[in-house]
Amino acid sequence: MQVEETPLKDCYLIKPRIFEDKRGIFLETYHRERFAELVRIDTEFVQDNQSVSSHGVLRGIHYQKGDFAQTKLVRVIFGKVLDVVVDLRPDSPTYKQTYSTILDDENLHQLYVPKGFGHGFLTLSEKSVFAYKCDDYYKPGSEGGIIFNDPDLNIDWNFPEEKMILSEKDSVLPTLKATFG
Repeated sequence: MQVEETPLKDCYLIKPRIFEDKRGIFLETYHRERFAELVRIDTEFVQDNQSVSSHGVLRGIHYQKGDFAQTKLVRVIFGKVLDVVVDLRPDSPTYKQTYSTILDDENLHQLYVPKGFGHGFLTLSEKSVFAYKCDDYYKPGSEGGIIFNDPDLNIDWNFPEEKMILSEKDSVLPTLKATFG
């Protein structure tokens, strides 16, 4: 497993070691001790989630607030997504900055998203199966979000906005400025 720092503080791109032969491939997607050693953070994940999305589906930008903020380890099992994170920690040197990367079933990369980050993704393939581990349980009363096309974030989704498919909830999320000032 190879761990690379992203431009955002405490956010890491994880590149697993892939073993390939005539039968196919094998990879270890998570090993707590090895992960803690490489990332220097010992995260105890308590919940696994999975979503299936069609081409053009945008989910996010979501986060959990306060005592129920979640660290996530995200990956794509099938398909291809543009994964986007936003540092929402006021005391961070990368506050209000974004990072995006392609996660797919070919590179098999994962993204470690620390507490205090917003997260979203856009399905670029015909279908995607997206999985993520969380270090705290989902609490509906603690969820928050930022609109995907926030002008202050200026995220390049590299996809026509008129072709994006959003939930009603995601299409009316507030701006960063409205939420964080």
